[in-house]
Amino acid sequence: MNSPSASPKGRALARRTLLGAVAASGAGVLCGEPAFADALSRPVARSEVATEVARLERELVALRRDIHRHPEAPGQERRTAGLVAQRLRHAGLSVTTGVGGNGVVGILRGRLPGRTVAYRADMDAVPPEGIIGGGTVTAHVCGHDIHTTVAVGVAQVLARMRQRLSGTVVFLFQPAEESLAGARRMLDSGVLERTGIQEIHALHCGPFPVGRFAVTPGFGLPGLDHGEVDLHGPDAPEAARQLAAGIGALATVTQPKTAAELARLVADLQRPDSPLARFVFVRAGVRESAVKVSVRCWPPERYRAVREEIRQVAGRYSGAEVAFPAEPFPAMVCPAADARALARHLRRTLGRDAVTVMRAAIPFSGEDFALYLERVPGTYTFLGVRRPGASVDTAYPHFPDFAPDERAIGLGVRAMAGWLTERTRRP
Repeated sequence: MNSPSASPKGRALARRTLLGAVAASGAGVLCGEPAFADALSRPVARSEVATEVARLERELVALRRDIHRHPEAPGQERRTAGLVAQRLRHAGLSVTTGVGGNGVVGILRGRLPGRTVAYRADMDAVPPEGIIGGGTVTAHVCGHDIHTTVAVGVAQVLARMRQRLSGTVVFLFQPAEESLAGARRMLDSGVLERTGIQEIHALHCGPFPVGRFAVTPGFGLPGLDHGEVDLHGPDAPEAARQLAAGIGALATVTQPKTAAELARLVADLQRPDSPLARFVFVRAGVRESAVKVSVRCWPPERYRAVREEIRQVAGRYSGAEVAFPAEPFPAMVCPAADARALARHLRRTLGRDAVTVMRAAIPFSGEDFALYLERVPGTYTFLGVRRPGASVDTAYPHFPDFAPDERAIGLGVRAMAGWLTERTRRP
């Protein structure tokens, strides 16, 4: 059956009706465009981030517990990497696996123009020899399970807001931090150059109350130097023991052995006149007729002087051969201006009491995030994970009783999701 528009007169009427409708529709779209564009271009509100985090929180806690139950040693993070890649793909990110070993790179491109900012999380667990007092199995006693979960949560939150996200956020899930090898491998893969990263940020679990963040303007974590002294002759083993004691005496700080000592250390980190503003931490162990030495010190320029002091102590022993096979692994020094900007953001987002300032470096820990900060600016901030009323050693990484408060996950996601949206919008 033919419709009325099948006739020439009907077809002309239909064309006029259709053109009129299109014109009316187009006028409506054009009139609505400024309001629509304004809605898309306005910054993501803190309340929106908080709502998304609340929606995801239970799921993120479950993810952390899954990762925690399956700790993987440095360089062995295949299962964890698989979980991360799956979550990122489901959120709509572009994902590359096998970067620098088991590393995962997720790229989230916002709809609006802006800068390219990275967020890094480490995935490996602590091998037995890295647990204070010694352990029997690899375990997540450094909080990398929380770091990974926070980064996944940030990616999921920002992915749901990509229509109003400026620029690009690159998520680097890094292997082998505990062995100080993973960052180098990821950088050697060319990830900075391929993605155009302009700055980089990270959180690390710290011995502060849950809800508190510790920024690190001009501070961070010390590097690491390795050396060896070989002794010869029939008395070499005994001489090595004496030499180890002499080298150990160069230390100005020692590893805390009690919760009270640890609490004093944490307080010292926040003091304006911190006694940890300068320190030397030394481990000297004997292996047959040789002394193996590792040194952390602050300020970073002090390594050369410490090497000379070790040579002087060793020089008291006839025929002692001192060798430092490589340059010290670099210290992580966080740019002061960026850390202060983050402190302002955290106070606006979570309240004025949410931020403390670290005025010294922790003497016993290093971090290969230092290698990223040698290439691009950024921040490295401690996420408080200490439960109310809990002993400080339950929140201090590498202690065997490390048991972080899982409420820190949602707080970390809120803080970093908002921070990254600010940084990608920055001129």
